[in-house]
Formats: sequence, C-alpha cells, structure tokens
Amino acid sequence: MTALGAVFRPQSPPEKLRSVVRTAEEVGLEELWLWEDCFLESGIASASAALAWSERLRVGVGLLPVPLRNAALTTMEAATLHRLFPGRVKLGVGHGVQDWMGQVGARAESPMTLLREHLVAMRALLRGERVTVDGRYVKLDGVALDWPPATVPAPPAVLSGARGPRSLRLSGEAADGTVLDASTTVEGVRAARALIDEGRALAGRTEPHGVTVYVLAVTGPDAERRLAAELEREGLPPTAALGVAGDAEAVAAEVRRYVAAGADTVVLQSTADDEDPDAFIRFTAEEVRPLI
Repeated sequence: MTALGAVFRPQSPPEKLRSVVRTAEEVGLEELWLWEDCFLESGIASASAALAWSERLRVGVGLLPVPLRNAALTTMEAATLHRLFPGRVKLGVGHGVQDWMGQVGARAESPMTLLREHLVAMRALLRGERVTVDGRYVKLDGVALDWPPATVPAPPAVLSGARGPRSLRLSGEAADGTVLDASTTVEGVRAARALIDEGRALAGRTEPHGVTVYVLAVTGPDAERRLAAELEREGLPPTAALGVAGDAEAVAAEVRRYVAAGADTVVLQSTADDEDPDAFIRFTAEEVRPLI
C-alpha cells in the first residue's frame, strides 16, 4: 500500500510543530516529514519532539546533510530514536547544498565520496558491527554502538537523498532507500528507479529499496498562482510538469501518477509561504488519502 505523508516545512517556526503533530495524529496522517535545511531547524531535534508528541505517527527526516555531521554521532542519534520509537523513524542523509556547506567551512572536495563513506559506516554501525575505517572523510577506530537498535526483522533503513545519475546509482548501491525532492517529475521517478536499480545490481543487492518523493501540492482558490510563485522561488520553470494545483481529486490523481512511476511513499509539500500548515495536514489526511 502506498504511504502518503506531508512535510512540515522549516520555513514555519519550530513552535508551530507541536500543533501540526497533534493535528497529524488526530486525523490519522501516516507520515510527517521534516528537513534539516540550513539555517532553519535541526532535523534530529524536531524529529525527537514530533515522535514524543505522538503515539503512532511515523516521522521522516529528509535530509540530514552529512558534511555538517560526524558519522558516529549521526548514527548514535539515529539509534537512539529507533530504540525510543521503534518502527516510527525514517532518516535520510545527503551530501548537502554545497553553497551552504561552504558558508560553515564544511564543503567537501568530493561530496559523493563523503556520502558513500557515511552510508557505509552508518549501515554497519546500525547492524551492530564494530567498525574500523580510514576513509577520505570518515575515520572510525573500533567504533561500535553500546545501544544499537533492534535488527529483527531487519536493521533500520538508512535513506539517501539523490538527484543526479551518480547519486542515484550510489543510493541504489549503498543506501536502503532513496528520497527524491520536489524537482522530480513523474518521468523523473521512472528514470531514478532505473538508475537506482543499476546501483543495486552493481552491489548485488536484492532486498526491497523504497523510493520517497516530495510533490508540490497547492489547494484553495488561488492555488495555481501560488504554485507558479513557488516554482519561481525555487528557480524551476512553470512548464516543468512539476506540482499540482487544485482540489483533492486533482492532488490524488497526481499522487497516483507518481505511484505508477515507481514511488512507494509520496510526501505532499505545500508552499514556503503557507501560513496554515495544520490545514494542509488535514487536507492531506482527510481529503486526499481516501482517494488514493
């Protein structure tokens, strides 16, 4: 069954998160997704609060930029969340926006190498292994988690954000799932699936690999204008076949197109200027979900 979620954009102040979480829990939203964009809000801190304020809501973070993070620390945080809230945590990592990374002195010469090393180390640590590695960026000397998460029926998944062909192949090879941002068209999901499968074949991986995709969705009387403005803000052409403006039927139809193209989880993303994120959560769970 397709999972449907919504994102709490970090352009909303952190103090609004509690209300959004309570609304999501009340209306039965399956997944609430958060970002760790610079320089807005912490993904781990926000996820911890959201999970503590809810009982059944799954909370995803997509993405944590690895140039800002030590692989051992990120894995410790992940393991803690998985032990505190088993089955409700979905964490993704990415190589970060290089301009932002440059602002904090963390820009990597080889973002792909950095991401690969983080993925390999994190997955091994979450499996309960003792890890020694002397990579270009990740260096661990006999590191093992004292409180690893449960590995039955499987270790917690580590997702990877990807956009270009190299990062998509890497995700298939070294991650347990892929997160695609809202610049991904329906055809882009199909192409991403093919590239992910190339990476999986290269690594000899046969286990399922879930794909999560963000989709811009705008509703209300001025939906088309707001969608066009959002695309312009993001530097995307209005003819890019991105996003959907309309009522629940229109949004649900778009979700179904993404699912048919290979998405396992669709996360609806409102505009950055949305002043009522609670209403968007209700719209997603109460109006769109029944039509999927």
